[in-house]
Amino acid sequence: MSAQARLLPCGTRLHLQHGPIDLIIGADSPARNRAFSAARARFEGLLEGLVEELPLLRSAIFPDTPFPSGPVAQRMMRAVRPFQDRFVTPMAAVAGAVADEVLAAMSVSAELRRAYVNNGGDIALHLAPGECFVTAMQDMAGADLGRIDIAAGQGVGGVATSGRHGRSLSLGIADSVTVLADTAAAADVAATLIANAVDLPGHPGISRTAARVLEPDSDLGARPVVTGCPKLSLAERATALQNGLHIAKTMAQASLIRAASLHLQGETRVFGAAITLNNRTHEHA
Repeated sequence: MSAQARLLPCGTRLHLQHGPIDLIIGADSPARNRAFSAARARFEGLLEGLVEELPLLRSAIFPDTPFPSGPVAQRMMRAVRPFQDRFVTPMAAVAGAVADEVLAAMSVSAELRRAYVNNGGDIALHLAPGECFVTAMQDMAGADLGRIDIAAGQGVGGVATSGRHGRSLSLGIADSVTVLADTAAAADVAATLIANAVDLPGHPGISRTAARVLEPDSDLGARPVVTGCPKLSLAERATALQNGLHIAKTMAQASLIRAASLHLQGETRVFGAAITLNNRTHEHA
């Protein structure tokens, strides 16, 4: 099936879809139509370019891993390079990198006040001075968890969410982890790794299955991904969240992320002024 493009009924948003890539795009600019045309043009052939390099993109990276040739694949590799001391593949950044690439094409083609490319919840952002972007965080049942309020000048160009209830398999038990970073690709890989770290290794009630059993083509291979988690005690939830929070703060100290919000069975840990929680029982770290 070829790439599909359609203007949504509101007239101010564009929907692009091809295989697993599903983008909702918005732009505030007198040149919106030109920006949308640039997005459509860049979207053509994008998936095919990724498929050509899948063997490399699905492989764990090491210091001597060769650099890919395609622009989206290169964005993926740049995003994961800071984490080559642990297991990670460029696929951890694929959704964010696609969003970043399409947004970059739009930004070159037109002067934009505010624009976003939402790839299944991983969002690339462009904010001109004085502009802001507000979005909600929700749990897997759709309940509102809080708000993300990003202003131009904060250095946030991407928002991404990962966890065991998301589109991808997870090594951890986090319901969700939302990360703000300089780019969507950077936020994407960081959210994945933080969500993996929210865990209780060896807990007898947590069920795990080799990733390749669930998805034969998974880049996680034989690594055990979480398939079930019982109701945890308050102390267990606190321990699991602290494990993830430690990784998140280490990333922030290295200027790899700007803020994060970690959620597990009604408990949350969050840092970063751009994230506001609704429930006062949630704790700021």
